[in-house]
Amino acid sequence: MVIQALLKRNTYYDSITLMSVIQFVKEQTEVDDAGAVMATGANLALMEQAELLPIAFLAELEKSPGPEDLLISIRASDEAVAQAALLFAEQKLAAPAKRDVAGSVSTPTARSLEMALRHDASANLAVISVAGEHAWLEAEQALRNGLHVFLFSNNVSIKQERRLKVLAASKGLLLMGPDCGTAIINGVGLGFSNVVPRGSIGIVGASGTGMQQLTCLIAAAGLGISQAIGTGGRDLSEAIDGIMMRAGLALLARDPQTEVIVLVSKLPSKRVAQALLAEAAQCAKPVVAIFLGKAPEEFGTVGGIIKLASTHTGGAELAVSLAGGDHKRVPGNSALLELESRLAEQGASLAPSQRHARALYSGGTLCYEAMLLLSEQVGAVASNIPLHPQWELAPHEMFRGHTALDLGTDEFTRGKPHPMIDPTTRLHYLERAAQDSETAVILLDIVLGFCSHPNPASVYAPVIKRVRNEAQAAGRALPVIVSLCGTEGDPQGLSAQRAALEAAGALVFESNEAAAFAAASLVIDTSDISQAKGGSHD
Repeated sequence: MVIQALLKRNTYYDSITLMSVIQFVKEQTEVDDAGAVMATGANLALMEQAELLPIAFLAELEKSPGPEDLLISIRASDEAVAQAALLFAEQKLAAPAKRDVAGSVSTPTARSLEMALRHDASANLAVISVAGEHAWLEAEQALRNGLHVFLFSNNVSIKQERRLKVLAASKGLLLMGPDCGTAIINGVGLGFSNVVPRGSIGIVGASGTGMQQLTCLIAAAGLGISQAIGTGGRDLSEAIDGIMMRAGLALLARDPQTEVIVLVSKLPSKRVAQALLAEAAQCAKPVVAIFLGKAPEEFGTVGGIIKLASTHTGGAELAVSLAGGDHKRVPGNSALLELESRLAEQGASLAPSQRHARALYSGGTLCYEAMLLLSEQVGAVASNIPLHPQWELAPHEMFRGHTALDLGTDEFTRGKPHPMIDPTTRLHYLERAAQDSETAVILLDIVLGFCSHPNPASVYAPVIKRVRNEAQAAGRALPVIVSLCGTEGDPQGLSAQRAALEAAGALVFESNEAAAFAAASLVIDTSDISQAKGGSHD
């Protein structure tokens, strides 16, 4: 094994670009692993943990790399393969994006915000994806220039986040983030987003994959989205006090295209959520609030035209009904009844040792929702993002009883792309779960859309088919359940992905709630599907 590296001084690329290029390199070459980062101290530490740090290469440099330098590292079986992959990565990064129409005049490359505004003074939104220690400064500069901000970057302190959001609110601007993964503004998707029609339902969300799930469920019911405004996951915390959620609510309340408003967050501060509901009660439009981890009854009677839901599917059904659509068209728990016989058949084929559900998620909010639903049915669910401290996995534990893993957290993406882009880490956990004689069912989310893997079924379906066949040869069944989030308009195509996964033997649900209940039905004390707490949200 060799590690070869390339350092490009004073060269910046955003994290989405670097993740996409490295994923392409890994798919097109014979490398063992690859990484590309801006050479901050934190990123170098992550590369070391991922066994990608080129120690010998760095030792030969006259000057150590810094945050303004790009470091590409390749681990391969021999030097020739590594060098070829480095060249391939460099060429891919240097290749111009093919976005200009033939014969049109290309927009000059802007090296600063000021230069970009000189090129187009009509711009009113900045997308920022730089190293966290620089992101707050870039965001403040954009806000002071009168721009709304989509802040994809993470590692911004909560103190700086509050400062930026107070500034944004004082100027009547949106500060979406930090760590905001998803938004749809005037029909344009930002970050990880799906192709959905324009419509009358507006969303303000402190959860990326939660908003993706909502927009896709609403689209499946034949309705559309006016705006989907991300806030970053900490917005409803005590420290931030819901500044951007309230701003987004106010904007949608004034938006003539928006007829129904949906608010979504996982585990908000109860005080902040109550204050937000009080503001929503003053809105003349119907509002649906989904607070994962908080039961609707915790908030008592709420005024105004407000409906509370505890799941994304339930919230989508309410929103569709309030917008004049048919809530029964929202993909939901009716799919459980359609697959009841297959679930019962696979449950009856489990070996006595197979007692536990293993959920392997790429979406943090979807993982959180699945854990809530599973724990209601089966009790304790161990996790790296546990619902309760005593359910936290120890560093040496891969699984413990019923287990749900968020594989998109920093501990799993050290020097690597997110699992929605690069499935390598999750495939490793899938293999290990399949080999564990205690695993009764494997639950996966697969999220389609922009920035996600271009064809996830082509990667997952062969592995699902193989591990199921291996389990059968060992005398046990191995149900695999997929929570598939996407639309037909997505680049990957929902129906094509579903067909490939089902052909491999997976049971596919478009509702994450339904997928979680299906998994629970295989490990609760009875094989009767009615024991799972599914049901409509009339």
